[in-house]
Order: sequence, then structure tokens, then C-alpha cells
Amino acid sequence: MINFPLRSAIAGLGVLIAALSPQAHAQSTAKTVTLVVPFAAGGGTDTVARLIGERMSRTLGQTVIIENVVGGGSTLANDRVARSAPDGSTILINHVALLAAPSLFVNLRYDTKSAFEPVGLVNNAPMVLIGRKSMPGAGPKDYVEWIKSQGNKANFAHGGLGTNSHLCAVMMGNVLGFKPTVVAYRGSAPAISDLLAGQIDLLWDQVTNALPQIQAGTLHGIAITSPQRLQQLKDVPTTAELGMPEVSYSMWHGLYVAKGTPKETVNALNSALRAALSEPELVEKLKQLGTLPFPKNELSPEAHARLFASDLTRVAKLVESSGIKASEAK
Repeated sequence: MINFPLRSAIAGLGVLIAALSPQAHAQSTAKTVTLVVPFAAGGGTDTVARLIGERMSRTLGQTVIIENVVGGGSTLANDRVARSAPDGSTILINHVALLAAPSLFVNLRYDTKSAFEPVGLVNNAPMVLIGRKSMPGAGPKDYVEWIKSQGNKANFAHGGLGTNSHLCAVMMGNVLGFKPTVVAYRGSAPAISDLLAGQIDLLWDQVTNALPQIQAGTLHGIAITSPQRLQQLKDVPTTAELGMPEVSYSMWHGLYVAKGTPKETVNALNSALRAALSEPELVEKLKQLGTLPFPKNELSPEAHARLFASDLTRVAKLVESSGIKASEAK
């Protein structure tokens, strides 16, 4: 018979092993981990999910399957994970859509602030402003002056209320002193098609989506929200260079599990994520997408929680300044 002190010591050792070893964690949980993606297969978030899921699977010793739960501005996927068993077997990957939801919807079935345990930050990508080829001017400074002169007559495409593309347009309007006219599209592809046709003026988009058109010269690259110019877009100035340092916005992905998931399980998943992001092949693939992993000192669950809290407040203010009225969640 094991006496109580020895039993306690063994239990404590088990927790320590689980916290330090993703493999040990994997052996004590389900053989399959579901990585829930709120957007359609083939999109940017789905691509990132599949890249990290494959590599996390090897570290965890568990199969990671991708489940695309599309709809409701990501709220269906968010709710799916918020209501899942708090055992680390169901993970959410999301970006600003998770942060914007409480400002956009009045009847969410989960509390964004308290429903999730942040696991870790995945990648960080600047946004780039692109414009139709027929826009007046000889370069980025001229294009910004034209936008200022047009004010609310300049129309900005976006991928949905509360998305990165929408919030960047709102932010730019706030800085330049006008309320932008925004036009919703079902994703970047149709918006870019209308830009190419000259039917709309502007779009803030992920570098991944905009890069081919800028490099081909079919659309103007006007400004980018990164601290420095990107190697792939040397001729596109930063917003700071154009006198708009306040237009500072990046699209980042994070991983989340349900509130109440044990700390050692969160740490094991975080370790698997770190291992994935340390692979040179993955880093190179992310670079090709116009994005990078976060620095090592920002990869902890605690660092993720801090960024989540600060951006949750920031996004709420942007949505409020846009004048959007919250609607019923699906």
C-alpha cells in the first residue's frame, strides 16, 4: 500500500512530467486532436493551421485533424471550442475575428474574455493597402493625398465587418479625418477582381493575398503596416513613412483551448507549437506567405494572454468608432 506522502510525491512527479513532455501528455489524452478553423479550406488561416498542425502532430504523438467550422463571423467555431471538453483535444485557431465578435454580436453563447485559455501565438503579418491601377498619382505619397482629398468618396473593399481589412480602413479614416465608405465582399478574391476592373478604389489586405498583384504591377502597393519595409515589397513604404504611424495594425493568429484546461496540458500544447515554429522549413513557408513567427520571448501562453487582452480593447474601440451596430449572432 502506498502511503499518503509517497502518493503525493508520485502525483506531483506526474504533473511535472506532463508539463515538461508533450509526449507524456499525448499518452494520457485522446489519440486525436481537432484543430478548429473558422474559415473555409484554402484560405490564409486554413493554410497556417495545416502547416502547424502537421508539425505539432509529430511532437505530440497524436493525430491533428483540421475541422473547418465556417459561419457567423467565426462565432460558430469559437462556440464549438468554448463548449468543448477542457482537455486539450479541441483547439481553436483564430485572428481578429475572435476579438471583434463581442463588439459585433449581442447574443454570443460564450464570453470572449473568459471562455478560452490562450495556448500561444503563431504568426504575425502586416497589412498592405492596395489600390486600383487607374488611381491618380505617380506614387504612394500621391495616392495617400488623393485618398485624403476624396474623404468618404473613396471606397474601401473589405472582407466583412470587424475583419482586418475593415478595421484597417476605419483606422486610416480616423487618422486622416474622415469616415471611409466601406463595401463588403466575400473574401479577398472578389474584392481584388473588382479592384482590377477599377470598380472599387482600395483594399487593405494580407500581404499573402496582395503580393502577386503588386509584384505584377496590376495594382498599386500604397502602404504597409510593418515597422520596416518588407523584402518582398521594397517599393511599398510603411504607414509611418507616409505620415500615418498611428495606422499600425498586424494580423496575428493564436491558438486557444476551452477555459479550465489544465495548465500542464496548455504547456504541452505550447511546447508542441514552439517546436513546430522552430523548424526552418516552416519558417520559410511562412515567409513565402508574407508572415513570420513571433519572437521566442513572445511565444508563451502568458505573452499571448497579454496581447489578447490589449487588442481586445483596441478592436472594441475601432468597431465603436466605425459606427457599426451590433447584430444577432447566428
